[in-house]
Amino acid sequence: MPVVYSLVAILVAYLIGSLSFAVIVSRLFGLADPRSYGSKNPGATNVLRSGHRAAAVLTLVLDALKGYGPVMLALWLSPRFGFGEMTIGLVGLAAFLGHLWPVFFRFEGGKGVATAAGVLMGFNPWLGAATLLTWVIIAAFFRYSSLASITAALFAPFYQLLIWEPSPLALAISVMSLLLVWRHSANIRKLLAGTESRLGHKAQPPAAAAAHPHHGHGHHHPKKGHH
Repeated sequence: MPVVYSLVAILVAYLIGSLSFAVIVSRLFGLADPRSYGSKNPGATNVLRSGHRAAAVLTLVLDALKGYGPVMLALWLSPRFGFGEMTIGLVGLAAFLGHLWPVFFRFEGGKGVATAAGVLMGFNPWLGAATLLTWVIIAAFFRYSSLASITAALFAPFYQLLIWEPSPLALAISVMSLLLVWRHSANIRKLLAGTESRLGHKAQPPAAAAAHPHHGHGHHHPKKGHH
């Protein structure tokens, strides 16, 4: 029976992860669908491009909680249902996969940065804090959210392996990290080409970017034409 309980926990975590809060929050605030402008990515960074800061912050918090919540719930229920570290690791991974490929939103998900951070905080608050600090340092120096996310994702498994012991959690973290870097492949291409938008700058809509390759129109409103 413990296997059945574990499978149920993993499925529930995936369904919670599938709640695309960027889309849900945008609907609640009467904003355009974040999949229709900017980077087309349903995440907090793209919601911020709508100019609505409160909606972006709420998206960020809820996306992190949907990673943190299932892990904490599984840890709390583990004495009752016999969940081992492998189940805890898979619950966190399932919540993350739900964000990437949400069943309720045509499997069109985000990149998973906030959700992964929530999962790491659930696994180990110190690991989460170390990874978050890595993100902050890179973001502060280079002003690229994507570069900070990629760097933090790559460092997370090494923090787990070097400071704590190799475990099923380390495996789950490694899979999340690789998927997170893969989801940023377009950003990596832009970083190499020098066209990635910096923190604090609104990204141009693709049409405007094609028409104006120079950066004189960096503050162009990204939602124009999507109402």
